[in-house]
Amino acid sequence: MRDLVIGMSDGLTVPFALAAGLSGAAVSTRIVVTAGLAEIAAGSIAMGLGGYLAARSDAEHYASELAREEREIIERPDDERREVAEVFEQYGMTNAEGNAIVAALAQRPVAWRDFMMRFELGLEAPEPGRALASAGTIAGAYIVGGLIPLAPYFGSVPVATALRISILVTGVALLAFGFVKGKFSGAPPLRSALQTAVIGGVAACAAFLIARAIS
Repeated sequence: MRDLVIGMSDGLTVPFALAAGLSGAAVSTRIVVTAGLAEIAAGSIAMGLGGYLAARSDAEHYASELAREEREIIERPDDERREVAEVFEQYGMTNAEGNAIVAALAQRPVAWRDFMMRFELGLEAPEPGRALASAGTIAGAYIVGGLIPLAPYFGSVPVATALRISILVTGVALLAFGFVKGKFSGAPPLRSALQTAVIGGVAACAAFLIARAIS
């Protein structure tokens, strides 16, 4: 869901702002489509690569911390026991209660290691293939989102008309996307919808005004 939100939000906003900016410069719909498709291609690759590298970095960090915890359990077991006891103290357990659990974990090195990874470091094991899945999700969502504001320019209509249709279509898409995002994230859906639409609108308006001023 996080990858989908990243890809879709940028896909809706950036190409929309680009199309609006080019429309403000009074170029033809053909130029808007060509530039828009080039931006979608470059943006989806860049975003997907960024997602891939971020996921790989998370996996490498997890593997490094996992190896460190395994070494410390062997080389510094007393320190690790104290750290486990401190975790249980945060939950209000007495020393006697915590020591009993510490002793049980000490008999299970794998469970001990996994406990330290989750409760001391707050790390979860990454899913296999997460990097490729993240890259594909972000890139695909970016492409889908980017084609929405660009679609009106494919028709045989004046650029000003295409811009008005794009504003309407993209505005509805931003509201719908923000609403659904709010539902999944736990944020108030209406507030999320309005925030998403406002951000996209401000970006497009700024691009349009700058292009109009320059041209």
